[in-house]
Amino acid sequence: MTIALFGTSADPPTAAHGDILQWLSDRYDRVLVWAADNPFKGKQTPLPYRQTMLGLLVRHLNRPNIEHRPDLSHPYTLHSVEQVKQQWPHETLTLVVGSDVLAKLPQWYQVDRLLAQVKLLVLPRCGVVIDPKDWQAVQHRCPQVELADYHGPAVSSTTYRQQRDEQQLLPAIAQYIQQQGLYTPS
Repeated sequence: MTIALFGTSADPPTAAHGDILQWLSDRYDRVLVWAADNPFKGKQTPLPYRQTMLGLLVRHLNRPNIEHRPDLSHPYTLHSVEQVKQQWPHETLTLVVGSDVLAKLPQWYQVDRLLAQVKLLVLPRCGVVIDPKDWQAVQHRCPQVELADYHGPAVSSTTYRQQRDEQQLLPAIAQYIQQQGLYTPS
């Protein structure tokens, strides 16, 4: 069985997150997704809100092999991967990251220990050019790294927070944001 692991800050989850999950569900037996606090990001919407929104997205996708797993949430991906390893010790795990994190990946908590336990799938992000030095550094640490042949929508959580374009969101998520008073200008 192949398992894709997709931890995300998802602040908020957008149509791009949904597109990624669908793409992964067509290629992996099981897709585990969770929201987590990113130690490299500043102020984030409280995690319980982001987990709820991600759950709404997963329910909307209605794919049996996509599982919302808030129990895997941890600021350090290593912790999440090791939890999955305990449950499925003999399965192939693929950690899915966006190309925007490649430069910071060497700074992740116990990155060598993490990358020794997984394959790494890098999803290109619109507008992000991969620096060849960053790619070589990751290949050196994780020989089982692959650049995905994926072209998702030019949508991001940051763009939503800046422009408040609800077209980038699932209607249920937009409604939840409005009900909770999230992402209001300060």
